[in-house]
Amino acid sequence: MTVYVALLRAINVGGTGKLPMAELKAVCEELGFSDVKTYIQSGNVLFRADAAEVEVEQKLDDALGKLLGKKPGVMLRSRKELEAIAANAPFPDAKPNYLLVSFLPEAAPDDALDKMVAPDGEEAVLAGREIYVHFPVGSGKSKLKLPALKPGTARNLNTVRKLAEMAAAMEDDR
Repeated sequence: MTVYVALLRAINVGGTGKLPMAELKAVCEELGFSDVKTYIQSGNVLFRADAAEVEVEQKLDDALGKLLGKKPGVMLRSRKELEAIAANAPFPDAKPNYLLVSFLPEAAPDDALDKMVAPDGEEAVLAGREIYVHFPVGSGKSKLKLPALKPGTARNLNTVRKLAEMAAAMEDDR
């Protein structure tokens, strides 16, 4: 069985809706996923599933859409993908909590950063299905405008590292 890390968009951060992590875990278990674990309140869930990534993503998004009244958007990544994302993070001098990785449902176009407005000195790097953004003043104070981020969900580098570590522990615990 494959270990997946699901990153939900707009959960418990003023977006699609409030979703207690115990309820998220129950939804995953009802879908037949096993060894379900959640991490913090922002919509991170790890589990094992037999199906392909696209099918798992769709099943979870559909189930959450029924529960919340609107599909939140689900981005799946593997342990290896998360480890590579953390290892390849640009901006080596950035504090990990000031470096956000936006996970996108598909690779962004090459011109995705062209419409960026960064009044607080934010910097961004496009990397396939992810966009790294360094927020020198913190993301909460930032006035960054970057339309390419809209379909995705962001996690700071500390969270990405922790999710990769949790996925590794699940894989090693076969």
